[in-house]
Amino acid sequence: MTYESGPTQEQVRAAASGEPTHLAEPHDSERTGRLNWLRAGVLGANDGIVSTAGIVVGVAGASSATGAIFTAGLAGLVAGAVSMSLGEYVSVSSQRDSERALLAKEKSELSTDPDEELAELAALYQAKGLSETTAYQVAVELTEHDALAAHLDVELGIDPDNLANPVQAAAASGVAFTIGAVLPLLAILLPPPAWRVRVCVVAVLAALALAGTISARLGSAPVGRAVLRVLVGGALGLAFTYAVGSLFGTAVG
Repeated sequence: MTYESGPTQEQVRAAASGEPTHLAEPHDSERTGRLNWLRAGVLGANDGIVSTAGIVVGVAGASSATGAIFTAGLAGLVAGAVSMSLGEYVSVSSQRDSERALLAKEKSELSTDPDEELAELAALYQAKGLSETTAYQVAVELTEHDALAAHLDVELGIDPDNLANPVQAAAASGVAFTIGAVLPLLAILLPPPAWRVRVCVVAVLAALALAGTISARLGSAPVGRAVLRVLVGGALGLAFTYAVGSLFGTAVG
C-alpha cells in the first residue's frame, strides 16, 4: 500500500498540542493503560466468581445449612481477595523495581557516554525502517528534547512518568475479586434451599458469559470462542465441586 501524501502541517500541530485528531487516537498510551487495567479487573472479577462459586456450591452439596454456606463463602471471599491483592502487590512491586533499575542504568549511560547512546538510538530507529540519515536526525532531535525518555521508550518500552504502581494494582485486584465473589454468595443464600444450587449456577454462568464477552471485546478477540471457554470451564468446575461436596458430605454424615 502506498500513500500519496502525508499528514498536513495542521494535523501534525494538532496532534502535538493534544487536540483530538485521527493521528493521535491509536497512540494514546493512557488509553492503553486504562484498557489494561480494565482487562485485569475483568479477570479478577472472573476469578472471584469462579472460586467463590466453587466453594459455596461444594458446601451446598454437602449441607443445606445456611450458616455453613455463608461462613465458607465469606471465608473464601476474604481469603481470595487478600491473596489476589498480595500476589498483585508483590508482582507489580518487582516490576517497578526492575523499571527503576533500568531507568537508573539508562541515566548513567547517558551521563557517561552520550555519543555512544546517540548512535545506539539512531541504530534502533534505523532497525525500525528509517534511512540512516533520517534515523540519525530523529535521534538527535529526540535527544535534544528528552534523551532519557527517548531511550526508555525505544529500548525498553517504559514511560518514566507512568511506572507500575503496586498499591493501585493490589487495590484494583482485591476490589475486582470481591465484586465477583459477592454474586455467587448472594445467589446461593437468597433463594429457597431447594433452588439454591440451580439459581447460583445460572447466575454464575451468566456472569461468566458477560465477563468473557467484555474480555474478548477489550482484546479484539472472537466473542463466541471466549464465552464458550469460560462457560465450559465454569460449568465443569461447578459440577466437580458439587459432586465432591455431595460425595464427602454423605460419607462424613
